[in-house]
Amino acid sequence: MASRKFSDYMSDWLYGKDGYYATYKEIGKSGDFYTAVSTSKFFGGTIAKHIISLVDEGFLKEDGVVCEIGAHHGYFLADIIEFIYTLRPKLLESLKFVIIERFDALQEFQKNYFKESFGNVVSLTHYKSLSELKCENAFFIANEIFDAFPCELYYKGKSARVDGHEVIFDLDDKWVKNKAQKYHKDRGEIAIGYEEFALSMVSACKKFEFMSFDYGEMQARPDFSLRVYAKHEVIPFFDENIKRDELFAKSDITYDVTFAHVKDAYEEAGVEFIELKAQMSALVEMGILELLEILKANVEEKLYKQELEKVKILIMPNFLGERFKMIRFRKK
Repeated sequence: MASRKFSDYMSDWLYGKDGYYATYKEIGKSGDFYTAVSTSKFFGGTIAKHIISLVDEGFLKEDGVVCEIGAHHGYFLADIIEFIYTLRPKLLESLKFVIIERFDALQEFQKNYFKESFGNVVSLTHYKSLSELKCENAFFIANEIFDAFPCELYYKGKSARVDGHEVIFDLDDKWVKNKAQKYHKDRGEIAIGYEEFALSMVSACKKFEFMSFDYGEMQARPDFSLRVYAKHEVIPFFDENIKRDELFAKSDITYDVTFAHVKDAYEEAGVEFIELKAQMSALVEMGILELLEILKANVEEKLYKQELEKVKILIMPNFLGERFKMIRFRKK
């Protein structure tokens, strides 16, 4: 394996021909990690409630596009659609549902899942990238996408290359160094591709809201957060006992998002930054507790309590509620 920049190594790990995300993977108890989507349908339900509020506000037209980027199973968008049907069924006749998914195998899984779930009631359109989509008005949603962008590793003025699976800091990369200085890092991850992603969204749609959930902070961490998830075990990438050759492409590799970098990328593309807040606050403000009250009034107490426990994982500070953040933008 030839020496290459770390971002190329990470890209192959996740998105190469046999990369981790190139084929269907279980998420949740039987997979390598949990997500908010795998935890509770009410995550998607809360987004559905927000989409309805955007229609009522007049920001999203009744025939606008609802687009998930990087949908994996398709469960998230399906949950959103299910709750739109419950809360405002007429919108299913007019809204257009889109998934951006680069991998054919995942597209096929998503199509089959939607067919099983909705029959011919819901029409789903796939694109391999945002550059293929052209629309006037949209709501874009993504869950844990920015932590899956390849990154460069930076340490005291030098960027990393990988020889075999050994990381060596001896490259001079002006762009990476400038980003590190901008975000006051002398070591850590510098994401690659946020700028292009923001520009592609602007090119795809004239007026949109974009919401994404991920873990990280507005300001950059002062250290390395790169880690591998394998069967719910978290392995720091620089752990002296790590077996990178065995984990390569067979496990998830990720890092904490520097949301200031995401914010700057979108603002440079002419998109307005609306807010960054803890997932807990975001979901409560968008009405997750109101949805639980509707459930409580319509089902047996046992089922209500089961769903309540799942929602607690989404919003409690000691679970996903504080560590995960929601970031939101608007292009008017």
